[in-house]
Amino acid sequence: MTQDSNTTRAGSLTVVGTGIQVGEQTTLGAKETIEKAQKVFYAVADRAAAQWILGLNATAEALSYDMTLPRRRTVYEGMVDRIAAEVRKGLDVCAVFYGHPGVFAHATHKAIKILRQEGFPARMLPGVSAEDCLIADLGVDPGPLGCQSYEATDFLIRPRRFDPTTAMILWQVHSIGNLGFWDDHTDRRPALEILVEVLVPSYGPEHRVYVYEASIDPAKLPRIEPVLLAKLPEAKLSPFSTLFVPAKKAAELDPIMMKRLGVSFDS
Repeated sequence: MTQDSNTTRAGSLTVVGTGIQVGEQTTLGAKETIEKAQKVFYAVADRAAAQWILGLNATAEALSYDMTLPRRRTVYEGMVDRIAAEVRKGLDVCAVFYGHPGVFAHATHKAIKILRQEGFPARMLPGVSAEDCLIADLGVDPGPLGCQSYEATDFLIRPRRFDPTTAMILWQVHSIGNLGFWDDHTDRRPALEILVEVLVPSYGPEHRVYVYEASIDPAKLPRIEPVLLAKLPEAKLSPFSTLFVPAKKAAELDPIMMKRLGVSFDS
């Protein structure tokens, strides 16, 4: 999407991502943008990441993440307001988010949209996401056979026609059905049992799936835990857990279409 207004106003927004391993996976463009910004905001996963950003720019300020609010969307709207307020003052603002700044990041997309409508330059730089890390760590190539990707709650509340002959990634399996914030004592098994109930008819109870967590520390290995689908409710999950569901089997080839396209097994 391009700028919505032909009139450019003083002040700008550039949204960047830290990657999953801050510093190690942060792009040169993102780092340079942080350093040059007149005001920096950040929403990252740990204190070390925050300190790294502060080391690049002393104006850096954490975006409020009030977990007492009933809905996460309310938190994100507050982030948008805070970021936009500084841009409207005429400052060149950099907003730094964990991973890829456009993945599961309502605040970044909305801030850019609003500011562009008001005539401010606003853009997003890509970053390394958890999906990128999953592809590397699990040795998965989504190119040849495809890959489906869904947020776990959304996957369940909408009647999906998912394809068991293609790999599937389910995000935020730790928080199925949660629009706000749960504490560590919340029993998540009932929601996981519903997920298993939906998947088993297509994959079978013995299908091996993987609980994956990208490592935020270059010195530590990622978590890759195989588990039988039927046993998923017993698995230990964290807010960083992603579920990778390998394909049940390869999709069948269509010989008529192959002939029409002039494609053979040797192509």
